[in-house]
Amino acid sequence: MLFSSLLFLYVFLPVVLLLILLSPRRWHNGILLVASLFFYTWGGVSYSILLLGSILVNYLVGKGIGHAATKAKKKRWLVLGLAVNLALLVAFKYAHFLVENLNLLFNEKDQLTLHPIALPLGISFFTFQAISYLVDVYAKRTPAQQNLPRLALYISLFPQLIAGPIVRYHDIADQIRQRSLSWVLFASGIERFILGLGKKVLLANNFAQLADDIFAVAPENLDPLTAWVGLIMYSLQIYFDFSGYSDMAIGLGRMFGFHIPENFNFPYIARSIREFWRRWHISLSQWFRDYLYIPLGGNRYGPVRTYFNLLIVFFLTGLWHGASWNFVIWGLLHGFFMIIERLGFERFLARLGWGISHVYTLLVVLLAWVFFRAPDLPHALGYLQALFQPGPATGFHFDLAFYFGYELCMALALALLAATPLFRWMHQQFNARLAKAPSLLGIYDVFTSLGLMVIFLYCTMNLVTSAYNPFIYFRF
Repeated sequence: MLFSSLLFLYVFLPVVLLLILLSPRRWHNGILLVASLFFYTWGGVSYSILLLGSILVNYLVGKGIGHAATKAKKKRWLVLGLAVNLALLVAFKYAHFLVENLNLLFNEKDQLTLHPIALPLGISFFTFQAISYLVDVYAKRTPAQQNLPRLALYISLFPQLIAGPIVRYHDIADQIRQRSLSWVLFASGIERFILGLGKKVLLANNFAQLADDIFAVAPENLDPLTAWVGLIMYSLQIYFDFSGYSDMAIGLGRMFGFHIPENFNFPYIARSIREFWRRWHISLSQWFRDYLYIPLGGNRYGPVRTYFNLLIVFFLTGLWHGASWNFVIWGLLHGFFMIIERLGFERFLARLGWGISHVYTLLVVLLAWVFFRAPDLPHALGYLQALFQPGPATGFHFDLAFYFGYELCMALALALLAATPLFRWMHQQFNARLAKAPSLLGIYDVFTSLGLMVIFLYCTMNLVTSAYNPFIYFRF
């Protein structure tokens, strides 16, 4: 069930909100847990059995860590928990990838076969959350949760279950135990949710169709202009798709009294790859930093070890996104440029000025997206060639003019502005000036509310009239 679906917007969410608003506070966790499990079950009953199994195993392992008398016993419990969680990921997400690569070592008659395995929704997200819980208990950042429903709610909370942000247990444990609802927080949640919905439906969906159609063309049939348009469309699609979904998750969390951490901070204004990763998918990069990079030694053992640790982190970052060498190459490219910048290139860029460093960062990010989006490695390499070759030798012509109607042009202009902090800055300036004129503040709030209603209704119209509503991060 997508947040940007009519079923969620007009049935599921209103029912859950009504139950929360009308029920005693002591019932809220139970209502949210049942709603979250129903939300996940909508994607398939077998998925829910896997999720429930994961919850139960991590609950028992967490208690084992908490009750163990010695550090050695705690470590054995932790290793068991990590092994089970990683085994789930390998079995359901990477088994075919492993078999395909092992088959390269065998001749045709000795090939391994494996039946298709359905990828459970959100398995990468809820598995990483479970791992963070076990590590936090082992490191004594938080006590083991003795209440199974509370741990189940942490792992399965529907606002961030399918696509994050990845919430660490110690950041939300107190909120699960006790939190307060307020109309101010509730209203800010509605606002954030609608803005995220607008990003997803009005911007990302508009770019998705053109990006999909261009990437569906054989690379040798693409001219440079069409290839660059397709790449830019995809770069905007993935940003507004995923950041919009994160905004909706954060907004939903606020409606129910939770403070879910930010996941994006205008990554396309970054002036280095290092800065890009401080702004893009923040919860994932912080997870890898805290639970992998620092335990590996971080930058404490000299530059060579630091660079090796960075490559390991970005290799696994790419692999986390999908069982494909394309994703691995995407991750390693980012890791390579992180190392280059640490070697002194970032300081060199700073001397050249913000313009050149920004162009460099965008160029690296965009070219790396080719591997992220292309269906396989030959297609990715061909697409990179199409970006810089004079034109297709086949005489094939892709009709860009057919796509660039009024709606796409408006979405593109709005997206280029919304990818910067401009609108946030304008909002802050309005609030600062209106604070000196309280009589106008009410009028501004009315216009803001009307604007949000217009966005919501326009999104609804788009969802009613179009069945095209993809979500990129569902496959991760």
